[in-house]
Amino acid sequence: MTDTIAGVEIPDTTAIAEATDFLRERTNPLICHHSRRVFLFGSLNARKFLLDRGFSEGAAELVWRAIALHTTPGIPGRMEPEVAVTNYGGLTDAIGWGLDRLDGDRLDEIVTARPRDDFEKELLQAFVDGLKDRPDTTYGTVNADVLEHFVTGFGRGSLVERVLGAPWPR
Repeated sequence: MTDTIAGVEIPDTTAIAEATDFLRERTNPLICHHSRRVFLFGSLNARKFLLDRGFSEGAAELVWRAIALHTTPGIPGRMEPEVAVTNYGGLTDAIGWGLDRLDGDRLDEIVTARPRDDFEKELLQAFVDGLKDRPDTTYGTVNADVLEHFVTGFGRGSLVERVLGAPWPR
């Protein structure tokens, strides 16, 4: 049976069911709800690219790219529609990007179906917990902002440091 939230049809496929189970088994309700809201908000912003689409051979790569780049400013909006939509959905859920353009009833339906609760605090803590032991992965993304704010002594890496510290003979 297909689930519909705010007019957005959640595809009833094995891949969607397995991805949902994967999220439920390996994350907490905060990340699970965030992931679903990102899909819903992204779908409302670029619906024609997401609904009624089958999977192509490049789908796995495209999904990886969308997830990998969704915290990188400026790049996703210039890529494939699916990558841009993932970024836009994430921006809507995290910082309220485009809320003023969304129908209030649809917005209410999404947060009723996928509650935000104490999302802001819990999301930032999830970022810290997931990144504090691998701070180098935050280079060039908004993730460095989180560690810089919450982790005492964290210093974001910079291109200047990388160029000056490059192993080229001088």
